[in-house]
Amino acid sequence: MDRIPFGIRRLDTTIGGGVPAGSVVLLSGEAGAGAREFIYTTALMNGLVESDTDLFELYYGSLSPDAHAPPEVHYVSFTAEKRQLRSEMALTMDGEIVDAAVDNVIFHDLAAEYFRLSPVPRTWYAERANLMFEPGETRDRKSVPEALGDTLTDHAPGNLVIIDSLVDLIDAPTDDLAWDDIPVLLKGISRAAFEWGGMVLVHVNRESLDEQRHGQLVDAADGTLLFEWESGGSTRDRTMVVKQFRGVLSRIEAEDIVRFETEIGESGFDISDVRKIR
Repeated sequence: MDRIPFGIRRLDTTIGGGVPAGSVVLLSGEAGAGAREFIYTTALMNGLVESDTDLFELYYGSLSPDAHAPPEVHYVSFTAEKRQLRSEMALTMDGEIVDAAVDNVIFHDLAAEYFRLSPVPRTWYAERANLMFEPGETRDRKSVPEALGDTLTDHAPGNLVIIDSLVDLIDAPTDDLAWDDIPVLLKGISRAAFEWGGMVLVHVNRESLDEQRHGQLVDAADGTLLFEWESGGSTRDRTMVVKQFRGVLSRIEAEDIVRFETEIGESGFDISDVRKIR
């Protein structure tokens, strides 16, 4: 089975080279626990494969024989713009990685659709958002789900797409999207992703959802990674748990791994240790 790398060497090696092609992965994290750093690392390392092979091999190494980097990396944001995200990426990873890879990450700014029914002044978001489109396009007439759906239809097949963030979609100031629509939308993306053959990463802030709603999202995705803080004595450690994941969880369970300890270094998000069943 073809696999798409997360771009995190020790994690990819543990799960057989990467994620099965056609997967939708929910990245659910406590604030600051590493989910967003995971997203930035995956986007930039996959973008680095084509832009600077030598730099990729320096920070990552060689891809597994069964793994293939996606031809394109697409980053969908409802509230942030490219310059803001690039700045945040530069705080997470070494500057030479960001400089070499960021132009290979294609940003999609859906702020015009997201904010159009909100009290936010149009001049705060429309000018920059509209620069990405041809003159005369009436994109402000699209709903948020329509804009997201069109973006995925056009760019997800065979590629890596990051949706940042599902909480923004849940809280969207729109009359045509209720909570009950969110898990259904995610299930629809999962169904389509199987045919697209790429990988879709969906970020959500765990602390913004109750157990029932979070469980609905977990059920709708092909796999879920939980990013948590763990306290022990006088220290706090970032950890990651594979909640469920077709084609991945079985490999981890075979090695009795129950939890990954993680860290943020110059190459971004990384695995520092594993917790095994004793």
